[in-house]
Amino acid sequence: MKNLLFLLLLLIPISAQAYIGPGMGAGALAVIFGILGAIILGLFAILWYPLKRLFSKNRKKQMTDTKDESDSA
Repeated sequence: MKNLLFLLLLLIPISAQAYIGPGMGAGALAVIFGILGAIILGLFAILWYPLKRLFSKNRKKQMTDTKDESDSA
């Protein structure tokens, strides 16, 4: 019981003689934007290949349709 009380007393801050400068807020925002940007780019990278395949299939289909129309005319 004494040990637990001693540990709890160590965890209670009496005073913090610390200064966080104005650059810290900008750094924190940069970190947040960096993490969000990495998540967005990661999702884009995962979804890009299937979308690219879908678009190329549609483009090939349109090219063959126009080729068939020009051959029949």
